[in-house]
Parts: sequence; structure tokens; C-alpha cells
Amino acid sequence: MVRKHYFLVRQMRDNTIVYIDYDKTKGFKVKPRNSVKYDGIKVNSLLLIKPSFIEKILKRKIKRKLELYLDYIVNIINSEDDDDSARHALNEVTRYRILVMNNYRAYLNDKYYELLMKKLDLIENELNLKLQTIEMNHFFENTSKKSR
Repeated sequence: MVRKHYFLVRQMRDNTIVYIDYDKTKGFKVKPRNSVKYDGIKVNSLLLIKPSFIEKILKRKIKRKLELYLDYIVNIINSEDDDDSARHALNEVTRYRILVMNNYRAYLNDKYYELLMKKLDLIENELNLKLQTIEMNHFFENTSKKSR
């Protein structure tokens, strides 16, 4: 099966179609979710090339994910005893840090990247503190039961 790639440009007035080799073009690949059903062009993948647009998209994506983690952490901290959920959240934040370092680093501004890493450090520290308090509570509960 021959793969065809099309490039549509708004400024072109002669209605020509330009073929682009996406394997050689560098950019950020996005796969839309296609949640809206309509009779038209269905996009399977999108390659963003403009650096400023890539940065805006990634900042919005990162902001949503950080808010989700912060809400989750607030729920964990307010709850009494959630050892498994705290560990799961810590693993997710670590996985997300690696994703940002490997995939998003090339497209983000250095200043924003450093700020993001500090935020992720802060989230990880809060989760580690919560895990330590849970472990200390378990330790004191177990030692108090054994002394009787």
C-alpha cells in the first residue's frame, strides 16, 4: 500500500496539492481523538511544524496535566490513609517527568522547562512526605499492638 501525504496551504490560489515526505520533516506529531462525528475529512495524525504553535500546544497540555496531578495530590493529602494511591501518583509523576524530558524538551523554552521541572520536584516531594507519614503511622500502629 502506497502512503500518500497531502499538504494544504490557505495562501495558495491555484488549488494545487503539494506532496511532503513526513519522515524527513521534523516536528511534533499529534493524534486527534476524533470525538466529533461529521461528514468530512478524518484526521489520523497531524504534524505540527511551527515552533511557536508547538510550544503553545505543549504548554496547554502540560498545564492541564499538572492541574490534574495537583487535584489528585490534594485529594490524597486530605484523605486519611491511601498508601496505594499515593504510590501510584508518585509513579505517574515520575513517568510524566521522563515523558517531558524525552519528548517535550526539544520544543519547550529553557526557562519554562526549568520551571516545570521545579514544579514536578515539588509534587514529588509532597507525595514522598505523604508516603513517609503513612509509613510512620503504620509503624506506630504495629508497634503499639505488639507491646500489649
